[in-house]
Formats: sequence, C-alpha cells, structure tokens
Amino acid sequence: MAMSGGVDSSVAALVLRDQGHEVTGATLRLWGGPSDSGCCSVADVDDARRVAQVLGVDHHVFNYADEFAERVIEPYAAEHARGRTPNPCIECNRHVKFDLLTARARRLGFDAVATGHHARVVERAGRRWLARGVDRAKDQSYVLGYLRAEQLDRLVLPIGEMTKDEVRDRARDAGLRTWSKPDSQDVCFIRGDHGRAEFLRERIDLTPATVVDRATGEVVGDVPAAELMTVGQRRGIAPDREGARRYVANVDLVARRVEVDRLAGVVTASIALHPHERSAVHEWPTTGSAVHVQTSAHGPLARARVDRDEVGPVLRLDAAIRPVAAGQTIVLYGDEDPDLVLAAAVVR
Repeated sequence: MAMSGGVDSSVAALVLRDQGHEVTGATLRLWGGPSDSGCCSVADVDDARRVAQVLGVDHHVFNYADEFAERVIEPYAAEHARGRTPNPCIECNRHVKFDLLTARARRLGFDAVATGHHARVVERAGRRWLARGVDRAKDQSYVLGYLRAEQLDRLVLPIGEMTKDEVRDRARDAGLRTWSKPDSQDVCFIRGDHGRAEFLRERIDLTPATVVDRATGEVVGDVPAAELMTVGQRRGIAPDREGARRYVANVDLVARRVEVDRLAGVVTASIALHPHERSAVHEWPTTGSAVHVQTSAHGPLARARVDRDEVGPVLRLDAAIRPVAAGQTIVLYGDEDPDLVLAAAVVR
C-alpha cells in the first residue's frame, strides 16, 4: 500500500485491512530538498508511519531520491529550457510510483500495489480499464492516464467508490491523525515562497524576452524569463488598450519574444500529439475514432476525433478551446463512456 501520509492513502490502507488483506505500507522518499506543499516531507513520512501503527500494519520507507531526480527533476528543467511546459506530477506517477514501486513489489512477492487515488479499476467485456472516481470533484484518473492494462491487473484503488467526505469521515471514525489533513496542491519540489523561477534559475539559464501583441505587432512589455511563460497563460499579461484580456499565443526562445493575443486569436481546434510519448490502456484509438479529451487535471471534457499528420497523432476538436502548451499531457476518454480512460499522450 503506497502511503503518502495523506488521508486518502490512510483510508485506502484501512479499507484493505478491514477487507482481510495482508497489508504492508510503503512510503516513497522522493524529494530531499525544501518543500511546503504538504507532500514528500519528513512530516508526511511520520504521518504515514503513525497511521500504519494505528492500523497494525508493517511500514517501510523506500528511498527513490536519485531516480526521482533523474526521471522527474532533470526532465522538468530540460523541458522548460526548450520552451515547453511539463507536468512533473504525471511523470512521477508514470516513472516512479507505477514503474519502480510496482517492480519492487513484484520482486518482494506482493500480489498487488494499492494507492489512495480517486479513480477506479473496472472490467468491461473481460478487460480491465481505468475509470474516473465516484467523486468527480476529486477524480484523479487524469494523472493516472498512462497506466497500461498489465499495470491495472496488479493495481487496487480502494477509495475510488468513495467521496472525499466519506474518506474523511472514515478516517475520523478510525482515529487516524490524517483525517483533517489538507490535500497537497502544488508540485512538491517548488516552494510557494520561491516559485518556479528560483528553482529553475539554479538549473538552467533563464531568458529575458519582449512581449509583443501578435495582432498589432506592438511591443507591450517584457518578461524576465520566457521559459516561465506558457501558451494559453493569462496571468501576468496586461489587457489591450480596449481592456480585452490577452493570452500567451507563442513563446520563441531564440528570438526572445513572447507573443500575446485576444482569446479569439489563441483558441485552437486541433492538438498535435507526440508520436512516441504516448500510451494506451489497451490499443491506441484508430484514426477517425470519436473520443473525449481532458487537457488538465480538473479541466472540462471536449469532444474530438483521432486523426494524424505526417508526424504523428492529431486530435480534431468539435469546438475550439484554449491552447494546450507543448509538453502537457492529454488524456483520452471513451466516446460512449467518458468515464473510461483510453490513452494519454504529450502535446508536441
């Protein structure tokens, strides 16, 4: 049982124990630097250990700090240096929690790995699929979108059928110290008082850039670091002379130029996906297939059809949406059953 020190994984362990399973808790020590996000801290390890004691289950701490640096931190910095916007939490799930931990559990002889994610493993026509959690407001299927069928065969998600309120009530009734602990919200290695700029400045060169209105060609400002600007971003962008909101339309690191435009000038009806940075639960949807797509952890669903160009897959949207930055993850859900995860891919 992957125990993060939060209330969700605490209750997941409780549910499994009460169902009669032989449960062993495992907490991953990933980030050794400063953190104020309520994730990956010494306090979280202690909370997980205390909960395991109350539940009467064994608890271990596995140190994956080096692997976390190699597979999450270094790619995060490198992607920003290329002008892309990565999603480190998804990469952590993909390469550490559901790769290294699952492999270790198998070597140690465990039958399955469980986590406290708000998602479900369901069976349809003899196949196992990842599906949304019952609590739509807390659903985490998006961040698990890269899971494959063989991983789902050894995965248990005990709280996927519970709402967050039910999880907290169960923890409180069981006397678990994590019952009122707030959810972690931010990237564990980015401190709120310092932010991405300071973290990245220690690892890559940051490029000052001129901000240009794409419609008029007028220089409207400057930014200290183009690498911190994301396509579709509105925060930090001044409105135009008529008071209309402007969004980042393009980031050109070579020219040291950030282009901005009104919303109508940045929306898009297609999303090009990386030909290799993609994964399907079973098979990649065929060209022409209708799907639903989600572009962020709690973003709305959009209807689309799967297409391709000379490079790789492309999603053709039924209606235009705000652009999705290169490096971000798109998760594809079923057309008839939009709760069912089909595949995931990185935007190119």
